[in-house]
Amino acid sequence: MRVIDAHCDLLSKLTEDLSLDIAAADTASDVNVPRLREGGIALQWFAVYLSQRLGEPRFAQVLKMIDHFYSRVVSQPDVKPVRTRGELEAALVGGKIGAMLSLEGADGLEGDLANLRIAWQLGVRAMGVTWNHANWAADGVVEPRGGGFTAKGKLLLQECMRLGIILDVSHLAEAGFWELHETLRGKPFIASHSNAAAVCAHRRNLSDGQIEAIIRVDGRIGITFVPYFVASERPTIAGVLRHIEHICALGGAAQLGFGSDFDGIDEWVPELATPADYGKLHNELLKYYRASEVDGFLFRNWHSFLQNQLPQ
Repeated sequence: MRVIDAHCDLLSKLTEDLSLDIAAADTASDVNVPRLREGGIALQWFAVYLSQRLGEPRFAQVLKMIDHFYSRVVSQPDVKPVRTRGELEAALVGGKIGAMLSLEGADGLEGDLANLRIAWQLGVRAMGVTWNHANWAADGVVEPRGGGFTAKGKLLLQECMRLGIILDVSHLAEAGFWELHETLRGKPFIASHSNAAAVCAHRRNLSDGQIEAIIRVDGRIGITFVPYFVASERPTIAGVLRHIEHICALGGAAQLGFGSDFDGIDEWVPELATPADYGKLHNELLKYYRASEVDGFLFRNWHSFLQNQLPQ
């Protein structure tokens, strides 16, 4: 079993706790190297998320988190950075845990596209434009006005397209979703950690129309384990499977993956509390889907996407 997970918030915890050592099996974080290894994680995406606890978002904070990525994550013997297709394949062939940087919210770029280019040079390969709130580029899902992109935000989109940064619509207001979809003109984009609103009517989940739009452009949807995105009450592994079943029914079996959001949550779906628990999910999936389909959900769908989207 191999797994690609498209979202975790370990970098935020590393920033807040300088003593945290992810080489240990009993850390205060959900994600550590032994748990990644036990869960069969072949590639973990690490989000740069500037929480409100850090105060006004600044690019210096983005750089600090990227420094933690290199000095405390990929410095581990079992972990290798993934910035290119070649590095992805080398990590897989070598049996290492790949680690890829994403940016969750453009806030810390401070409206300066030079900062975006610097982040790209430092290894950021995907970006969610907003977190839940509005920023200088666009509105997030909790912004009451529900707007789309600002003029600066539209320039950000164009620069992401030029650089090849994968665009992520998780947290983006629906108006922004459709603006991004139109701007990309058929190019693929992702929702790294979002579920199906038809199964659980949370504002962070995707409508059927949004899911179908991602499917049409051969993007990817990372099913997430945030309990209140799984079910309004009593979330379970079976509840996670209901989101998978729904998206498959819409024709999205080849566009499905996972984006756990480990270390970004304070409560967990029972039996899905750390990356080590992917084995339990794997076994549950095999009760309902062919082994080849399960491999697609856990690994191959994200892998094929990244083979096409990462630079050589």
